[in-house]
Amino acid sequence: MLDLPLNIDYSGKVVVITGAGGLICGAIARAFAQSGAKVAAINRSEESIRQLSDELTAEGFICKAYKADVLDSEALEATHQAVLRELGPCDILINGAGGNNPKATTTNEYHHEASPGSKTFFDLAGEDVDAVFRLNFQGTMLPTQVFAKDMAQRKQGCILNISSMNAYTPLTKIPAYSGAKAAVSNFTQWLATYFAGTGIRCNAIAPGFLVAAQNRALLFNEDGTPTARSTKILNSTPTRRFVEARELLGAALFLCDDRAASAITGVVLPVDAGFSAYSGV
Repeated sequence: MLDLPLNIDYSGKVVVITGAGGLICGAIARAFAQSGAKVAAINRSEESIRQLSDELTAEGFICKAYKADVLDSEALEATHQAVLRELGPCDILINGAGGNNPKATTTNEYHHEASPGSKTFFDLAGEDVDAVFRLNFQGTMLPTQVFAKDMAQRKQGCILNISSMNAYTPLTKIPAYSGAKAAVSNFTQWLATYFAGTGIRCNAIAPGFLVAAQNRALLFNEDGTPTARSTKILNSTPTRRFVEARELLGAALFLCDDRAASAITGVVLPVDAGFSAYSGV
């Protein structure tokens, strides 16, 4: 059980969450289920969401697991039909599928530091960069095309995208991921405008730096001490700490509530322990 930061009742709401097998959206799925929502957890890999579904069901909540690739429109539409049959039309869509690829990453922060054998900007392959853009941007657009139909027909609903602090200022080494998340933030504002007359709100949260299984080796040495990159991050964060997944829940629950956030649309909210506010001086 999560200790929820907000007491908002989502009873009867159908919440569709992509990327629900990950750290962030797994926690968000649990928060909405505990708040009374009927959660459709979507993930490309079934094992993690099956475990999430089983745990929440055993605790008396409603969470169903659906295996689908967010880049496969046909699979998404099949999942949409299954959600309609089993839970009902989508009220809230949370687009959380995304990520980076080491193939679209440079070895060094600066070109002048490159040594023989290192990957520079000039070595990045277009197909690897495209794969990151597809996962993050089209992985947000395609589920929205499928599930927002329910909202448009009913003239109500909420879309919440997961952006990143990279969207504000690009981080070194990861040009594709930074650019892709900037596209997600821009798309969030575009959707908010496009759907403005339909009763659909669209916002995003931009998480700060979290420690997860996929980035732990980049942030910490084997002895548990911070790496040089981790030290840079912490020195650029005025609170001198990383963000925890549970600290994103208040923002998600708030932004998706049609009463508390009724006039909030087109916003990308940083949840970053102060990273975006600090100039380094």
